[in-house]
Amino acid sequence: MILLKKGLLIIALTLVAGLAHAQNTDVNGIIKEGIRLNGEKNYAAAIEKYKEALASEPDNAQANYQLAFSLNASGKGTEAIPYLNKVIKTGGDLTGPAYELTGSIYDASHQPQQAIEAYQQGIKLKPDYQPLYFNLGIAYFPAQKYAEAELASIEAIKLDPKHANSQRLYGLVTFHQNKRVPALMGLCSFLLLDPEGPRADEAYTNLQSLLKGGDLKAAKADPETLLLNKTLSTAVAASGGQLETQLKTIFTAVGKLGEKTGKQSFFWNYYAAFFYKLSQTPHFSTAVKLISLSADKAGAAAWLQSNTDKRKALDDWAASAERKF
Repeated sequence: MILLKKGLLIIALTLVAGLAHAQNTDVNGIIKEGIRLNGEKNYAAAIEKYKEALASEPDNAQANYQLAFSLNASGKGTEAIPYLNKVIKTGGDLTGPAYELTGSIYDASHQPQQAIEAYQQGIKLKPDYQPLYFNLGIAYFPAQKYAEAELASIEAIKLDPKHANSQRLYGLVTFHQNKRVPALMGLCSFLLLDPEGPRADEAYTNLQSLLKGGDLKAAKADPETLLLNKTLSTAVAASGGQLETQLKTIFTAVGKLGEKTGKQSFFWNYYAAFFYKLSQTPHFSTAVKLISLSADKAGAAAWLQSNTDKRKALDDWAASAERKF
């Protein structure tokens, strides 16, 4: 089982604009003091400050959210739920984060269905709040609802293509469906964004497993998946053992297959077309250096340090390359 670390994106909000909505400047100051204490991890003192603010303004969304945040941080997540419900009832900018934190609390307390429902409810109200989709995908993962997790990861990527962990999530949940080419490209996208992070070693290991023919034996594969898996195996067999040659052969074969069949989907438009274009550019060698950085930290890091112009050229090309959804 490939474990995922939560990517919950909760910020200890300072939000001066949010605080300006409070009618009482003393309440504003109390909340700011609570935020300072929270930043120092003095959660007990912060909680008392937020309760003091709520004594004056019981419906203050900022105070209710911050109190819930501190309660959860201090290990009292279930006590935070009523305060988050008040935030949600109030509406406004904190609705998305409130649903996000609610789902996280349910997930941490081993109530996966409640977590999923919280994220789904949040998405209905805040469809443009990316962390809800990402965390929904994470919540689906332990329940082995990989197809649902894939759809959630796609929506997360559409809203924030540079969120590396959404790319990683897509790679993992497609891997668990034996969709080897989408998994490979998702992991490559992750490694291009986060080649040195703590999850890079795992991603590169999974990538190597895919290249060596590894799969997770999905019960039944659809015809497109079977065709792509065969395309990958054939390309690897024809390309030898060098990673750059393997990836170039795979990306070219899949790209030509997409052109021939005219297939249209998120995978074909966003991943297959992009990596096909990249494999035909002079930037491809630089991309492979990034992808393999975790496996050759000293050599690849030294190369990248002495070739910053090539790294910038790759980044500039990627920024200008059209990636359709």
